[in-house]
Amino acid sequence: MASYLGVMIHVVHHPAYVTEAPARSTYRWGKNGAIRDLLRGQGDVIAWTEPALIPPVWLEAVHDPDYVAEVLEARVPPEKTRRIGFPITEQVAHRARAVPGGTSTAAMLAIEHGFAANTAGGSHHALANTGAGYCIFNDLAVAAVRLVEEGTVGRIAIVDCDVHQGDGTAALTAGRTDIVTYSIHAEKNFPARKARSTLDVGLPDGVDDDGYLEQLATTLIPFLDEHAPDLILYQAGVDPFAGDRLGRLAVSEAGLVARDTLIADLALARNLPLASTVGGGYGDDVMAIAERHVAAILTLGQKLSARNRLPLGA
Repeated sequence: MASYLGVMIHVVHHPAYVTEAPARSTYRWGKNGAIRDLLRGQGDVIAWTEPALIPPVWLEAVHDPDYVAEVLEARVPPEKTRRIGFPITEQVAHRARAVPGGTSTAAMLAIEHGFAANTAGGSHHALANTGAGYCIFNDLAVAAVRLVEEGTVGRIAIVDCDVHQGDGTAALTAGRTDIVTYSIHAEKNFPARKARSTLDVGLPDGVDDDGYLEQLATTLIPFLDEHAPDLILYQAGVDPFAGDRLGRLAVSEAGLVARDTLIADLALARNLPLASTVGGGYGDDVMAIAERHVAAILTLGQKLSARNRLPLGA
């Protein structure tokens, strides 16, 4: 095995990602802490960055200002609380500002280093005036809009491999040519009413590794070639896993690694920086879910961070 100088996987984490679960919440709040702890176990391979909180002006560039105020002031009305799936406390509101800041920071680090991962994020169901499906602010859309409007990149592709369609991301970026969206998901899964991504790949229930990877390759390759983005924001949800509580597909853990390897190879072949977010992963065994998320980060990082490595003695 080749020896390399300066092997480093850039990971973004904010202490607010690990917060006390609000009352009446069915979301597994311990997942982000478990991801952090597993990555800490990798030692010096991981380069940690703590992001700044996202400025409200960039939340308001995507979300309705009244909704932004409701969240940041922890006064979200009951009907929106139900759609989100948990109450918005002051702690949760603070976390909601940290997560889009983390995705924006991961994108900037990816541009510099080839790859970076946010240990939270992928909140792809959040809409303009409400959250939904455990998502408060849509960090993918917020980060993408900020990056293109500040002129950091010309075009971004949001590639969403969560088992659920990225309906909020599609709705919030609809009509733009500088942000394109790709979603491969279980067609019969949440949300019942789908939005229209730039490209949607709806899969029937029970698709296995071979079927999933074939559909991914035959649709994502021409998508990237047609739209020629400067950066990929990757929603790396692990809920296509066969044992996931909220999934309807039958992808194995090895299949998830193959998915992430394929996406990394596509980015490498096009010299595209890639920033990943955690996305979905559900069930009673929080540590097992965290291990799948960490496998995604390490698979992507080991591939994509290689572009900036120099072999010893070169």
